[in-house]
Amino acid sequence: MRVPAVVMRGGTSKGVFYHERDLPVDRELRDRFLLAAMGSPDPFRRQVDGLGGAASTTSKIAVIGDGTPFGVDVTYDFGQVSIDKPHIDRRGNCGNISSAVGPFAVDEGLVTGTDPFTTVKILNLNTNKIIVAHVPTRDGKFDPIGDMVLPGVPGTGSSIQLDFIDPTGAVTGKLLPTGNVVDDLAVPGFGTIPISMVDAANPLVFVRWEDVGLRGLELPSFVDADEALLRRLESIRAFASVLSGISGDIESATRDTPSVPKLALIGAPRDYRASNGADIAKLSTNVRAAMMSMGRMHNSYPLTGAIATAVAATLPGTLVHDVATVTSDSFTIGHPAGLLSMLVDIDEVSSGWRVNYVAAFRTSRRLMEGHVLVPDHHLSA
Repeated sequence: MRVPAVVMRGGTSKGVFYHERDLPVDRELRDRFLLAAMGSPDPFRRQVDGLGGAASTTSKIAVIGDGTPFGVDVTYDFGQVSIDKPHIDRRGNCGNISSAVGPFAVDEGLVTGTDPFTTVKILNLNTNKIIVAHVPTRDGKFDPIGDMVLPGVPGTGSSIQLDFIDPTGAVTGKLLPTGNVVDDLAVPGFGTIPISMVDAANPLVFVRWEDVGLRGLELPSFVDADEALLRRLESIRAFASVLSGISGDIESATRDTPSVPKLALIGAPRDYRASNGADIAKLSTNVRAAMMSMGRMHNSYPLTGAIATAVAATLPGTLVHDVATVTSDSFTIGHPAGLLSMLVDIDEVSSGWRVNYVAAFRTSRRLMEGHVLVPDHHLSA
């Protein structure tokens, strides 16, 4: 089977983009094609027989469709492709891949470019939420050239503003999935640990660094080398998934929804050294955080996770609020690769809190265009 595709970098992630019209209508047949295209499942976790990059940040797909029936420019269905299992997790969205949807839509002629910026209204089908992308354009095409530096990405690029409109309850339907700002989670073999769960763009489970025996100075290479620690963190995530109603049991939480909810380690701002060797001063951040992604620590910080983190920091009583320093609508996260700043517009209303939007800034680039080739025998049941 031969299907047109484009490889895009969006933020700190990379994925293969398809037009919905070019893929099989049958969902099972479509997934067999998408898995084979990425080289999954691969028991050696290399994805050497496909386009995947053997990491959670590079094993992603996006399917872009006509948004006219929904009153938007395009629809966008995100898939987190498992590396070693025949599974595509669609329970949540990826904010980084979202940043490449607008540029893709402009360059593919799905939206008419209007220099110097083209507004692209996107419906994310995973969460049924609207994202508005402000895409830099030149001569009606996406202009990737700019001076924005994005930690975790070499070089510079043009700044794409993403407005996540009303991101509350993207997966669970509630800002606070458990109804509480803090829960005491009992995890067999580990004990009881306080957590906060917030669902904005994606649901996140927040735990303090110190509560899992860490100092908040650790980088991904250190955490990923500790298999016992990884198992403990996954247990916390899985039990929280059950507590919030996302999964029915801990086995299915790990097996079927490994990317939702995600787990974030958070703590007060502190001086630390980023993965590129740069020294990050605590006064330049509002919180020191890192996120787990598909069983490993993310090398930077997922954008949907940053949205949930920024929102959680505004909610009195959450673990994030209690450790963060918040001085304005702008909120800066100190993560393994450096700094990530967000803009939050949130109001307290009679029923609780209303998140009007959260804005972020990303870069993107079109890396490859052509056709994906999958042998027909992969499409057989």
